[in-house]
Amino acid sequence: MATFLYKLGRLSFRRRRYVALLWVLLLGGIGYASSAAPAPPADSFSMPGTDSQKAFDLLDERFPAASAEGATARVVIRAPEGEKITDPAAKAEVNQLVAALGKGPQVAGVADPYKANAVSKDGTTAYASVTYKVISTELTDKTRDALTDATDTTRAEGFTVETGGDAVQAEQEMGGSAELIGIAVSAVVLVITFGSLIAAGLPLLTAIIGVGIGVSGIAALGSVLNLSGTTSTLAMMIGLAVGIDYALFIVSRYRAEIAEGREPEEAAGRATGTAGSAVVFAGLTVIVALAGLSVVDIPMLTKMGLAAAATVAIAVLIALTMIPALLGFAGKRALRRKDRKNLKSRADSKGRGLTKPGATHSATHAQDTKPNLGTRWARLVLRRPVTVLLIGVLGLGAVAIPATSLELGLPDEGTSAPDTTQRKAYDLLSESFGAGFNGPLMVTVDTGGTKGAAAAAKTVGTSLAKVDGVAAVTPASVNPAGDTAIITVVPTTGPSDHKTEELVKTIRSKASGLEADTKSDVLVTGQTAMTIDFSQTLDDALLPYLGLVVGLAFLLLMLVFRSVLVPLKAALGFLLSVAAALGAVVAVFQWGWLADIVGVDQPGPIMSMMPIFMIGVVFGLAMDYEVFLVTRMREAYVHGARPAEAVVTGFKHGGRVVGAAAVIMISVFSGFIMENDDMIKMMGFGLAIAVFFDAFVVRMAIVPAVLALLGKSAWWLPRWLDKLLPNMDVEGEKLHKTLTPSSSPAAEDEGRDNDEEERELEPVRG
Repeated sequence: MATFLYKLGRLSFRRRRYVALLWVLLLGGIGYASSAAPAPPADSFSMPGTDSQKAFDLLDERFPAASAEGATARVVIRAPEGEKITDPAAKAEVNQLVAALGKGPQVAGVADPYKANAVSKDGTTAYASVTYKVISTELTDKTRDALTDATDTTRAEGFTVETGGDAVQAEQEMGGSAELIGIAVSAVVLVITFGSLIAAGLPLLTAIIGVGIGVSGIAALGSVLNLSGTTSTLAMMIGLAVGIDYALFIVSRYRAEIAEGREPEEAAGRATGTAGSAVVFAGLTVIVALAGLSVVDIPMLTKMGLAAAATVAIAVLIALTMIPALLGFAGKRALRRKDRKNLKSRADSKGRGLTKPGATHSATHAQDTKPNLGTRWARLVLRRPVTVLLIGVLGLGAVAIPATSLELGLPDEGTSAPDTTQRKAYDLLSESFGAGFNGPLMVTVDTGGTKGAAAAAKTVGTSLAKVDGVAAVTPASVNPAGDTAIITVVPTTGPSDHKTEELVKTIRSKASGLEADTKSDVLVTGQTAMTIDFSQTLDDALLPYLGLVVGLAFLLLMLVFRSVLVPLKAALGFLLSVAAALGAVVAVFQWGWLADIVGVDQPGPIMSMMPIFMIGVVFGLAMDYEVFLVTRMREAYVHGARPAEAVVTGFKHGGRVVGAAAVIMISVFSGFIMENDDMIKMMGFGLAIAVFFDAFVVRMAIVPAVLALLGKSAWWLPRWLDKLLPNMDVEGEKLHKTLTPSSSPAAEDEGRDNDEEERELEPVRG
């Protein structure tokens, strides 16, 4: 592979104008297609095969007039202090409100609270349910304004009026400030790392182009493939982070090759052949982890994963082709000005015969006798591997403790900020009607196309009214055909209460007996039931998903490192970092620690999809740093370095770059903490803290400590397996043999450098 990528890098360098033009034209074409495409649809929590989804689909078919998929608003009205909502004057005011709500654009119907028995027992509060013909994202500004004007008019008369439901939730504007903050911080880190504006600009430019192509493609295909705005935001988050990182590693390797005296074209080829090979396998691990979300069998999660995986694939392709092309335009200007002057002075000295052939590297080495931070850190870890290992493992274990109290759920209005109208409406309903009114269960009774649903529903309702945990059962609503009925069951507990989940299970367990008695199908749905089924589906898919992703990634890493223990260590380190990240997420978003700093309005259960999605993304990103850092160690080991020396070499050349890449990725993810969308905010925080733990604790501390303890056995691979696995030449061993020694100006001094480092490490191994 290294040889092929070497040739690809040189070809892209020589044909740089065509390569750059091709990517720019692709960006423009897809951008134009996205601008002409319809708006993306709203998120859909469909779950094929679950009882709640079957019931929902049945209602959509049998009760089309009810607009099962349409937006809803629940307007809660409380009479002024000392008055009743049933007083004639108050009743007249409520009737005017209901009439005004019914005249609003896109309204399918309004339930009169007096006819729908939606008045509290104390007579102080009532609520009117408004159903719309379209989903929430398709509501116009006029429709939202009409709802606001109607409630403001009644509020002006002294009534307390609050509104809940998806119809009143303002559209979340995805993107904007988040990615700008990430790009700004990334630019600063790149300038500090490279010391060159040109070198710093290359990763940013290519990452923006790659993300632009990926997100524009999602927007262009959004209406066709039902890809929501959240899908593009997550793809942008991940694509921007990996796009910068992949380009960063190739540019960094190019600069190292130039510093050794190679011509720009040769340096670009070698950088693409070596660092590019690591990029390919790092990208593959991310793609496998994201595409593996398909096994969960939740369409929304599958689309998110595949869209993000496609964006990562684009980032890999751009890094392998456009980066060498742009390096062709930059040439030696990708180096710092000081380094360019040193190269020029050495070239002039060589031209005057003042230096011997092969002395370029010696001069550089003499000027840089002080070990860099990566070298000093690696030597420190190698001297105290057990201490570093214990501190790292115990520290992450302590941070992971809150994860043991993880509670999953989907956000509802009970977790909204206390000053929002949605939260106030939620609290009013809980106070006046009971907590269960915020999470009613819908029980469907289907007689299979024959009339008699009314009688069957009456039997079912009578039976369910006797179940513990049921506060009320409303009379059944029957469709015109008489073959389907809806019963609303109000629990005594709130939608996120564990007792409500137990009630759903109890009703479903009684359904088989009721079906036999009434000769009908009895299904439970509603937002609460959908949430319960959603969490259960994710729980059931977690172990198969982990097995698939970890198994495939383990095989990929065995191909990369030609080792059994290194991939095993990588997987175990990932488990540590993801457990610690989940613990931090629970502490902030569920317990409320540092909630004000992060911007958490109301602590509550962790979003159901958060653990499995974070596991997929973090696993891929964790393997990125494993590949980039350990590949350099493997490269040194293959070329004759001893195990301890290989670890130091890996940190000497890759430690600073990996650290910079981690800071960039953390900054990109952290920018999304500022988003208003709860899921994006939680994802941004979780991914940022996970990258921090994995890059700086696991890969920078635990990995070298473990490798120091394992020694040569870290690179052990059974002979039969070595023969069975294809040699992908990720570390460039075949490429190194293919290229003539003369193309390596530092060839004569590599042996001397290795001897020097060997002597320096003698006390460490002793």
